[in-house]
Amino acid sequence: MSRFTALTDDLHAYMVEQGARQDEALRRVQEETEAMGEISVMQIAPDQGAFMTMLAQIVSAREALEVGTFTGYSAICIARGLAPGGRLLCCELSEEYAEIASRNFEAAGVADRIEVRIGPAIDTLRALPEREVFDLAFIDADKASYPAYYEEALARTRPGGLVLLDNMLRDGTVVDPGPAGAADDENLRGTLEVSERIRDDERVDVAMVGIADGLTIARKR
Repeated sequence: MSRFTALTDDLHAYMVEQGARQDEALRRVQEETEAMGEISVMQIAPDQGAFMTMLAQIVSAREALEVGTFTGYSAICIARGLAPGGRLLCCELSEEYAEIASRNFEAAGVADRIEVRIGPAIDTLRALPEREVFDLAFIDADKASYPAYYEEALARTRPGGLVLLDNMLRDGTVVDPGPAGAADDENLRGTLEVSERIRDDERVDVAMVGIADGLTIARKR
């Protein structure tokens, strides 16, 4: 047996079919987002969504944060994992995407537990009180700003809470950046910087899992 199983398209489809329980609301969001073209790669995969719902349930999350909402798939998954009375604050730069996400929240029956704030996420985060209130934070926005997002989210996460960072493998470029290296790719530089920072951060426990494009889980001590 190898140390890991490389996922083919067929194996990934099997994982989604057997382990994601993707209902009609999530399936519709996925299909409509895929119809948007290449930008649809910004949406998380169904197996990752199911995993994040379970993480929210495991930590009994009542207060959650999302940095980068896009069309709302990940937010729906987080919101469905919240404890009764739980709330999710979404930071989204684009008014267009925020409107699409809000419609999807309504269709999925979770709009009553989600607030969307439009504007640069770093401004939204820094405007929040510096209190440790979040049980779970999910970061999936511009990678160049990941180090700043991580620090602001961690400062507002309670001990025992989770900070999740998406796309931490950058389609393999973290180990094979190409001829130019990371010099001309600010998103790759941001990813590498935050990955090294979390690895050495004594404030958290860390695990990176090979789901989708790599998900780092930092648990605040």
